[in-house]
Amino acid sequence: MANRGTFFPGLASFLFVFLGFIHFPAEAAINQYQFDIQVKNVSRLCHAKPIVTVNGRYPGPTIYVREGDRVLVNVTNYAQYNMSIHWHGLKQYRNGWADGPAYITQCPIMTGNSYTYDFNVTGQRGTLWWHAHILWLRATVYGAIVIMPKQGTPFPFPQPNREEIILLGEWWHTDVEAIEDQGKRMGLPPNMSDAHTINGKPGPLFPCSEKHTFAMEVESGKTYLLRIINAALNDELFFAIAGHNMTVVEVDAVYTKPFTTQSILIAPGQTTNVLVQANQIPGRYFMATRSFMDVPIPVDNKTATGILQYKGIPNTVLPTLTQLPAPNDTAFALSYNKKLRSLNSPNFPATVPQKVDRKLFYTIGLGRDSCSTCVNGTRLLASLNNISFVMPETALLQAHYFNLKGVFKTDFPDKPPKPFNYTGAPLTASLGASHGTRLSKIAFNSTVELVLQDTNLLTVESHPFHLHGYNFFVVGTGIGNFDPAKDPAKYNLVDPVERNTVGVPTGGWTAIRFRADNPGVWFMHCHLELHTGWGLKMAFVVEDGPGADQSILPPPKDLPPC
Repeated sequence: MANRGTFFPGLASFLFVFLGFIHFPAEAAINQYQFDIQVKNVSRLCHAKPIVTVNGRYPGPTIYVREGDRVLVNVTNYAQYNMSIHWHGLKQYRNGWADGPAYITQCPIMTGNSYTYDFNVTGQRGTLWWHAHILWLRATVYGAIVIMPKQGTPFPFPQPNREEIILLGEWWHTDVEAIEDQGKRMGLPPNMSDAHTINGKPGPLFPCSEKHTFAMEVESGKTYLLRIINAALNDELFFAIAGHNMTVVEVDAVYTKPFTTQSILIAPGQTTNVLVQANQIPGRYFMATRSFMDVPIPVDNKTATGILQYKGIPNTVLPTLTQLPAPNDTAFALSYNKKLRSLNSPNFPATVPQKVDRKLFYTIGLGRDSCSTCVNGTRLLASLNNISFVMPETALLQAHYFNLKGVFKTDFPDKPPKPFNYTGAPLTASLGASHGTRLSKIAFNSTVELVLQDTNLLTVESHPFHLHGYNFFVVGTGIGNFDPAKDPAKYNLVDPVERNTVGVPTGGWTAIRFRADNPGVWFMHCHLELHTGWGLKMAFVVEDGPGADQSILPPPKDLPPC
């Protein structure tokens, strides 16, 4: 994934947030705990600067819950920016009010105001994450969510001796919002990041001291569970540990058939749990992350490193270097993703829809709009089915729930208006993309198949797409144009990987299936923040069902006003 453009200095900002949660065990609401958070300034990574943070921490605090728990998070915004928080991957059944994307399920929390996110964790366990869902603020506003299985329920893989959270991110030396605003005014992409990070630190390959390197101590013979999260704004990343294999056991909080690999590939928004055995000669070993980009587009290709260090080994020992795949290793990317399959066991079945009620085909396109004040007289845009999404001024869920007219239309097309050779010779101009707040209405409990097709409008590129409110099954993927006559016969309808964020390969397509059993308004967008800002997004309106427990819950009293 690429983040391109010109880098500009800007204003500094702070976010002082009270972020807490109360834990109600499913068995009885007896034990409860709360985090009381203090405010402090944070500066990191060689160039000290104030940044937007949660509880003065970068990355932000980890939320630990258990399957079946109720979670309350009180967020108070002291930043100069409006704020919203998204609980990425949590299904929020009937409860879009707690989902978090600004102007989709809520209006943002204005400076000086508070909002309590109140939700249940039902039928999910594993690693997810939370992040800001407005502007580019998730550059520093993010953290992990760890959902433990119900009491007495073991992992379907060997019990690790210890766990570690690995948050992969990006860093800009200057206020990222000022950079993005400047790019918008000029009609150009903002500059790529100045560093990648592992748990907020870039490592010793950057001109920083040892304190700017994440280190994880291990003991020989023990097994460690790494909960890896790609919180980068715009980069798909490789990750590896020198001399050590990793066994993938979960992605996006869904258990997978275990397989061993030397490197993983993880797109923005995705999570991956791996087991690592400390079975090498005691020493110090680099862990490393670097971008994957298989087209000639400028990308932040700097490698961030951390250190896996065996107990008792002094810091003076030089770490062993990590071997990562080449930055453009398409073969590894395709092979790795093909290995991901659902566990599909009696306890964790893969409930893949076998019949489809609604078939959708969405093309992913880049293009240009005229802009008299921009460089070259144009501004970059992105579109789905030739529609570049326009954010509303009123939250879509509120407009839907209260039947407010004129906020959006439900005429998003099921297929592109102009079929063409999607991945053929590059088309250097857009197809006249339209702009609008257009949603797709889906019947409750219907089964949906969506094929996402990359196109060569300006350029082909891989795109990680995230669907809010749902998991889905990735039943097929391929390179070139999707063939509706031949490709469905190759679908995996037995044990396809189940996710909430999927990468559409460069110059290819991905097919997903899900059952629309969660009523509400649910955002779907590219998780490259650059492309989302250009309009590569849309939303589904899933209608209420006939049952008493199949309709949207009423909004909370403290829902932020528009």
